[in-house]
Amino acid sequence: MGCQASGGATTTVPPTTTTTITTVTTTPTGSVTGLDAHFKAKGKKFWGSCADPTTLNIAANVAVLKSDFGQVTPENSMKVRQLNFEWDATENTQGKFTFTNSDTLVNWAVSNGKLIRGHTLVWHSQLPSWVSAISDAATLTSVIKSHISNVAGRYAGKLYADNFAQWDVVNECLNEDGTLRSSVFSNVLGESFITIAFQAARATDPSAKLYINDYNLDSANAKVSGMVALVKRINASTKYIDGIGTQMHLEAGGAGGAQAALTALAASGVSEVAITELDIKYAAASDYTTVVKACLSVSACVGITSWGVSDTNSWRASYTPLLFDGNFQPKAAYTAVVSALS
Repeated sequence: MGCQASGGATTTVPPTTTTTITTVTTTPTGSVTGLDAHFKAKGKKFWGSCADPTTLNIAANVAVLKSDFGQVTPENSMKVRQLNFEWDATENTQGKFTFTNSDTLVNWAVSNGKLIRGHTLVWHSQLPSWVSAISDAATLTSVIKSHISNVAGRYAGKLYADNFAQWDVVNECLNEDGTLRSSVFSNVLGESFITIAFQAARATDPSAKLYINDYNLDSANAKVSGMVALVKRINASTKYIDGIGTQMHLEAGGAGGAQAALTALAASGVSEVAITELDIKYAAASDYTTVVKACLSVSACVGITSWGVSDTNSWRASYTPLLFDGNFQPKAAYTAVVSALS
């Protein structure tokens, strides 16, 4: 859902990839129609989808990405586990980076005029064992800074500034009651790991919007209240967190709290909020239109990202939660969303 350094060694090792990154010098335009075009006509920034090198090799998937979506989020290729090591995660060695998958996605996005949400820089899940074993605060701080410098730094300044729309800097850091989740980061550094991560990301890529992202931020609940309080604390003296992402992996009939959640999150003082991983069990048209109308009603809500194109490739495939069916054909929910945006 969230689509990760031992000893005292803190020297940054240059990436071990030779992949070339395409550089563009003009604003990417893209020839999107469909969802993204309708959403932008309502003043929003994008309607996106997750993607990775696997789904970019499915012709039908790519056709829909081109026609209906204006942004891509890496489902797997930028997750920390795959960036700290070789893509198959077999080289468990500190400081060795591979960017093959993320470069593939970035180059595809730039070539096709799509925005990019970088996902994700600091996450408790999918961590290599040597990170989880760190117990020294100075070492862990250095490791966080080095990781962010290498990953976010690879793309900062190499692409048109507007390509990297957002970075998920910290992902899934809260418990359901709004308290800080136990992880190597919080256990060693406390809440300060969040500030450390955002400071590093801001220094590395000043032009990107920096997000904190989590799940179950989809109603006026304790977790939303905890997130709002956390963001206000972190941003009290200096605004490091630009946006809050709510994933919105919803159950059937569970969209009713979306507007209240977005309103509460926006009230934290961030400049924008976004729905970052949307899928809805059984994809009822009424559920999807409720979410869309919620975003339209909250001016700070800048975009929606569907967590996949076709039900076939969804992590919740058995619940058919997306806007396109297994044959990449638009479903009733898609038609209802377009109608709501027309």
